[in-house]
This record gives sequence, C-alpha cells and structure tokens, in this order.
Amino acid sequence: MNGLVVIGAGGFAREAAQAARAAGRELLGHLDDDPALHGVEVDGVPVLGGTELARELTGVDFVVCAGSPRDYAVRARIVARLGLPGDRYATLADPTAVVSATSRLGPGCVLLAHTVLTASVRLGAHVAVMPHCVLTHDDEVGDYATLASGVRLGGAVRLGRGVYAGSGAQVREHTTVGPWSLLGMGSVVLGDVPPGEVWAGSPARRLREAGPEALEQLAEETAGEYR
Repeated sequence: MNGLVVIGAGGFAREAAQAARAAGRELLGHLDDDPALHGVEVDGVPVLGGTELARELTGVDFVVCAGSPRDYAVRARIVARLGLPGDRYATLADPTAVVSATSRLGPGCVLLAHTVLTASVRLGAHVAVMPHCVLTHDDEVGDYATLASGVRLGGAVRLGRGVYAGSGAQVREHTTVGPWSLLGMGSVVLGDVPPGEVWAGSPARRLREAGPEALEQLAEETAGEYR
C-alpha cells in the first residue's frame, strides 16, 4: 500500500490524518497552500509544501481534506486544478466506521469515526463523512458532498453533488437535496430541496441562495442552465 499525503492542514485534514494513523496507513505529510505552514508540523505531521507538489510526488496516494460551510466547493476546485487521475486518490475509513458489504465508496472518500453505512449505500468521489453519521439503505451521495458530524439520512435519500449537510441534520426517506445546496445545523428536511439553496430549521425551510462559491461551481457544472 502506498504512503498517504493529506491535502489540506486544517481541522478536517488533521482529523483525517488521525484516522489514517488509526487505520495503519503510512502517513507522509500534509500539503497546504498557506506558506506559513510550510516546513512546520501539525499534530506531529509535517507540512511538506503547497498543493501543487502533488503533481510531482510519485508512488503516493492522496485525500483532499478541505472545506467548511463558508466554502464547501473548495475540494472540487482543488481536484480540478490538480488534474490527477482517480486512482491517485485513496479511500480512507476510520477503523470504527461500519461499511456494509453492499455499500460502495468512490475515490477520495473519507469516513471518520463511528460512521455507519447500512445497506447498498453509494458515495461518489471525494465525499467527506464526519463522525457519528448514519446513512441507511439505498442512500446515494454525490461527488464532493460533505456530511458534518451526526447527520442522519433516511432510506433512499439522494444528496446531489457538492451538498453540505450541517451537524445533526436529518433528512427524511426518499428525499432529494439538489446539487450544491446547504442544510443548516440541526435541520429536519421533510421534502425535496432545489439546487443551490440554503435550508434550515425544523421543519427545514428555504433561507436564501447558497454562497457565491457554491453557486459558481453549480453554474459551471450546469453550463449556464441554472437560473
């Protein structure tokens, strides 16, 4: 198994690094575009340089661990900028994660501690699943989606590409959340959510359009069809 490099050195990246260590992966370091971090150690893991170094490193695997509610499209932009083939990206799961034999994870996915995928769950590429999330039967999660800690998905939920589900959000079975939408912390989503919107509350209601980074990503991917 190749050594692992974590792209990013913020909170999510540090958590992923600890999951990699727990899983027995050889952790080589972080890449981050903040020059102040270059050459220092983060939680005992060296920051090797900027993200562009990924193109020069051979014989290693990567996971991209960046993003926050303020800019949850950043992983997609990093992956597009690097232009690496899919087989350069590892799938990383904390040893306490439970993934059923019928579930499938795309390249670059990261599952943190005590996440559960019950039956026939499908994750796209570069999906981030934070601790204590539960995804139940037949759920489908699109590329670059983020599930913050404690998210619960009922059966046959569809989360579109780039969706951000905030901590503790719950989504009713057979519900679809459109690409690049954001669900606020503790939201209870009982019906479908259109693309590129922010919903919050119990029951969840539309608050506004998503932030400019998410809308820009959505507009780019839909070739001008959105709004």
